[in-house]
Amino acid sequence: MVNQVELIRDKTMATIEQVKPAGGNEGGGITGWWGNSRTFLTEVRNEMKRVTWPARKEVYATTVVVILTSTFFGLYLWGLDLALNAAVNWIFRRFGAA
Repeated sequence: MVNQVELIRDKTMATIEQVKPAGGNEGGGITGWWGNSRTFLTEVRNEMKRVTWPARKEVYATTVVVILTSTFFGLYLWGLDLALNAAVNWIFRRFGAA
């Protein structure tokens, strides 16, 4: 158990050590901008390698859930709108406002 904690701490320290402090001696102008951009893109590539991407089956399942839920609530709100519209029109007709 201690070895796992040390391993996690070592990985965290390696990630923290990669971060540069703000306001360092990067220099200005095009050269500084180019170097910063290259460092940023390298770090983005490294982070993308660590991402756990969902499987195709999981993406399909969650997409179906989103589509069904959106359809259900869309129909529910449409029906509620029709009912409220009918109620308001009835009230206006009943009391002579329309």
